[in-house]
Amino acid sequence: MTKNIDLILKEVLPKVSPTKEEYKLMNNLLKEFLKKLNAQIKKQNISAQVFVGGSFAKNTLVKKDKYDADVFVRFDKKYKGEELSSKLKKVLDKAIKEDEYLVIHGSRDYFKISLTDFFYIELVPVRKVSSPKESENITDLSYSHVKYLSKKIKSEKTLNEIKIAKAFAHFAKCYGAESYISGFSGYSIELLVVYYGSFEKFLNGILKAKEKEVIDIEKLYKKKQDVLLDLNSSKLSSPIILIDPTYKQRNALAALSNETLNKFKKYSREFLKNPSIKYFEEQNIDLEQIKEKAKIEKNEIAIFEISTKKQEGDVAGSKLLKFYNNFSSEISRFYNVKEKGFTYNGKQKARFFLVLKNKEEIIFNGPSKEEKEGILKFKKAHKKVEMRDGKLFAKEKFNLKIKDFFNIWKKKNSRKIKEMYLESIELKQ
Repeated sequence: MTKNIDLILKEVLPKVSPTKEEYKLMNNLLKEFLKKLNAQIKKQNISAQVFVGGSFAKNTLVKKDKYDADVFVRFDKKYKGEELSSKLKKVLDKAIKEDEYLVIHGSRDYFKISLTDFFYIELVPVRKVSSPKESENITDLSYSHVKYLSKKIKSEKTLNEIKIAKAFAHFAKCYGAESYISGFSGYSIELLVVYYGSFEKFLNGILKAKEKEVIDIEKLYKKKQDVLLDLNSSKLSSPIILIDPTYKQRNALAALSNETLNKFKKYSREFLKNPSIKYFEEQNIDLEQIKEKAKIEKNEIAIFEISTKKQEGDVAGSKLLKFYNNFSSEISRFYNVKEKGFTYNGKQKARFFLVLKNKEEIIFNGPSKEEKEGILKFKKAHKKVEMRDGKLFAKEKFNLKIKDFFNIWKKKNSRKIKEMYLESIELKQ
């Protein structure tokens, strides 16, 4: 590790690690909750064991405004998968009050319990499995993940390197396997730091990774071709394939998108070129600066706020992001999009901005010369029509301000807005 980076990381570590006092308080609250939970499991004569997983269990928790602990209730094999959530709910209803938790709907429902305003538990029902092949849900593998990394993380230095890597990915806005982030999960970062040996080597390793790079830590496959043949095609869409050492047919980086990887590479490249503590600080979008730049370059800036009634978190975030991508693509037919950005608040709202310049002239593609009915409609809709390579097209001048364009678009697309589960869309500026 270069001396400059080493000095920065020593300064960064206390900033990205929870304090001893925070850990102590969270541990006490967690113990108290687990005591109630285990008592009810025993009372209801349920065959299940409770274990703590995730970053909390592996001591790789990173400092943030709100902490969480993943608690898993590992049910015996005799229980069917669909029973697990309802069984756990009955336990929870007796252990705490109904208004003290939220049901989070997913492939298997789980529960969010707020213990304080800065610490909550995600209580997840899982099924005990002897082999990963028996798993019905990705969470069924959590026990194996904790066991594997407990063996691999042998020093405090490695723990610290993992914390730094997670914080770096967070500030790069690339941390999280949720579909609205499509980034690195906590588990994948833990594996990669263990594999490469340090935070700096992890960054360099990702920068050197080739398209469809296969990282097989435990060498579960003899060659890359075997991976491509054995894994389901849906698990091969990510730019890097990280074989889960606890289950060879799972890609631990399946959620990673090309866009997020490129963003992470850019952030890493800039840090390695000019190491600074600023890369471990919140990189807020400076809208005032963007507005000033747009004014100088005679561009328009549009700031939108969108909301959905969908469940906060991955579901709401992915719906809002999908709309943003769809709208940005559609608007680019009429404007040159010079700059854009999307921010999701983690609940049911998001904001995005677009810096736009009129294209002045829009080309509309029409029907082919064989489509007589389509030709009549196209000619009625456009004043000047030309034929090129057997197809009609039209050119029209375009000089609408974004406010006027948006009002027209919103009226025309009211049905589409509902179909995309949007509750509201407002032009704030």
